[in-house]
Amino acid sequence: MEFHHLLKRIVQDGNTHAKWLNTLSFMENAGARKISKCEHPTLVSQIQLKHAAEEHRHAYYLKKQIGKINPELCKTYESTELLAPIATSQYLHSLDIKACRYLQKAFNLDKTDIKYAAYLFVTYAIEVRADELYPVYQEALTEASSKIMVKSIILEEEGHLEEMINQLNEFSPDWKDHADHILTIEKELHEEWMNAVTEEVAQLHYA
Repeated sequence: MEFHHLLKRIVQDGNTHAKWLNTLSFMENAGARKISKCEHPTLVSQIQLKHAAEEHRHAYYLKKQIGKINPELCKTYESTELLAPIATSQYLHSLDIKACRYLQKAFNLDKTDIKYAAYLFVTYAIEVRADELYPVYQEALTEASSKIMVKSIILEEEGHLEEMINQLNEFSPDWKDHADHILTIEKELHEEWMNAVTEEVAQLHYA
């Protein structure tokens, strides 16, 4: 199912839409926690703190939007309150592990430095994805005349991507070649996640 069509179906059903918002919130929260986990014990930049804070805020904002559908829905991140919970929880985790393996070989880094490299490249890949995902979601929301909006997240994610590129330029002159490899890994994992979400949404609508 084409992504825009999938989102149109999700937005049409209140329970499914609440689960989708909760799933995005879960992923933003997981991203924020991974950024914090990658911090050096003392050498923490302001920009890294900013990213973690903003991803946490996105998680909160998306969670809060569920109240516009039904305040009683999706109060936790229990698997029954997420779309494709297994694929959802594996997506970022697998990306992190596979990116670390690749970066370890590519740059021969120690344990502390690999964490920072993973923060740069994984966050970059996620921001590239977010720049594609959220505008399509907003389009589906606008078409459905939904009270829910993600325009503020779109603006911040665009800023994040620019900041990640600046940091990657400082990290390595040939970062783009390595980033392309990470993007290929992310694309495969994203497709697995989307296939799982599509399958579940089709089952929900069929039921």
